Amino acid sequence: MTGSPGVENRLVEFLTARKPPCLSLYQPTFRHHPDNRQDPIRFRNLVKRMEDSLARKYSSSETRAFLEPFRALAADRAFWNHALDGLAVLSSPGLFKVFKLQRPVPERAVVADSFHIKPLMRIFQSADRYQVLGLNREGIKLFEGNRDALDEIEPAPGVPRTIIEALGKELTEPHLTVASYGLGAGKTPMRHGHGGKKDEVDKDAERFFRVVDRAILEHHSRPSGLPLLLAALPEHGALFRKVSRNPQLADEGIDIHPDSLTADALRDRAWRAFEPRFRARLAGLVEEFGAARAKGIGSDDPAQAAEAAAAGRVATLLIEAGRQVSGRIDAATGRIETADPADPEVDDLLDDLGELVLKRGGQIVIVPSERMPTRTGIAATYRF
Repeated sequence: MTGSPGVENRLVEFLTARKPPCLSLYQPTFRHHPDNRQDPIRFRNLVKRMEDSLARKYSSSETRAFLEPFRALAADRAFWNHALDGLAVLSSPGLFKVFKLQRPVPERAVVADSFHIKPLMRIFQSADRYQVLGLNREGIKLFEGNRDALDEIEPAPGVPRTIIEALGKELTEPHLTVASYGLGAGKTPMRHGHGGKKDEVDKDAERFFRVVDRAILEHHSRPSGLPLLLAALPEHGALFRKVSRNPQLADEGIDIHPDSLTADALRDRAWRAFEPRFRARLAGLVEEFGAARAKGIGSDDPAQAAEAAAAGRVATLLIEAGRQVSGRIDAATGRIETADPADPEVDDLLDDLGELVLKRGGQIVIVPSERMPTRTGIAATYRF
């Protein structure tokens, strides 16, 4: 497995200086009725907390403008009817970004001169994340998941959903008709060939798969850095693998189209396919850390790692999932400041360390506690 060259990009863009105010909202959400009825109410309460904070510094008209996209989201009934396990919203002048999350996050509303990204960091950098491409000759479906959840996601603009979107008038079958009768919303059109045009159908499928491969690489695999599992019938999977140039495409896959499986069965099949790759990656990271520490270029001491991070020396930082250590780091010097763990406003030292590593161009990986090679909550491998 390759590393995660693109995952950090989703976070680094929020670490760079932006015009204040930077608004960060987090809340756990519910997938199903009736629990999800409380989600928009809790969201509005968090927005009210941000409004109170903004009012201390900005005029009422400015505050209203800053919060307008939040209030529009609060009123979007369709959005709240399709929630996942958590929600993150980051907003500043000229930016409004919403993340539906497959893991819950603590409830928080922050108004500051920079974004609060630590909850996102814990989720986006988790080693168990992957994507699934469902594929046949007619169209695609895209999913994203971890060991606990798998959800269909909307392909990015620029990714064709169907062969018609991809090839349009360039279809080579001159006697092919497309019929959409008898189909529900969101279904792929039925295609009927006339005159034994199998060769043309195969050519179209190959060209379609090439277009899909390029689009998925450009808009999903490269930006996210996530491994990609293929879910397709063997004949379609073999053709796609033949034409694919996506380095994130895993050798492991699912030899059936997602439409033939229930959501639970698809999640189980996907995790069974991905788990060996997940374990192999963690084993490789642990081995690299052990070798680095033996050479004096690795440490499990948070104080040493913080100083190295401030100097831009940390190449890879493993952080234990679920572990928290009270304290904060001086980003300029790397000096650790102790804090009272009973203080609800105290920072988490491990999150501060991870954020510092990201800012200095390093990679962080959130590792399950049972796979962590140290007892301190971190394992840092240095560049030099």
